[in-house]
Amino acid sequence: MSPEPTVERWRTILASHAAITCDLERELQAGHGLSVSEFEVLERLVEGECRDQRIQELADAVHLSQSATTRVVGRLEKDGLVCRNMCASDRRGVFACITDEGRERHAAARPTQRRVLDEHLAPVA
Repeated sequence: MSPEPTVERWRTILASHAAITCDLERELQAGHGLSVSEFEVLERLVEGECRDQRIQELADAVHLSQSATTRVVGRLEKDGLVCRNMCASDRRGVFACITDEGRERHAAARPTQRRVLDEHLAPVA
C-alpha cells in the first residue's frame, strides 16, 4: 500500500528540509564556526536594524523554543557576537543585541548560507 499523496508530499518536504539543514550546518560550521540556529539568530538581529529584540521574539522568528533560543544566545554572547540587556520596564524581559563582531561574522557567513540555499532551492533553468 503506497502512502496517501498528502503524506508523500509531507515526507518530501521533511527530506528536503533535512538535506538543506545538514548542508547548511556543515558549511556554516566549517567556514564560520556557526550553527544554523546561531546564524539565524544573527540574521534576525541584523534585520532588526540595531533594535534590541526580546528572546521570545527571536524564538518565534527562528522557530525554536524560548529555552533553546536562550541557549543559542548564550553561546553567541560567550563568543562576543551578541550581548544581553535587561528590559527596563519589565525585569523578566531579556533583550539580545548584535555586536560589531557579530555583524562581521554574519556578513562573512551570509554568502555561504545564500549559496547553499541557492544550490537547493534555486529554480531549475
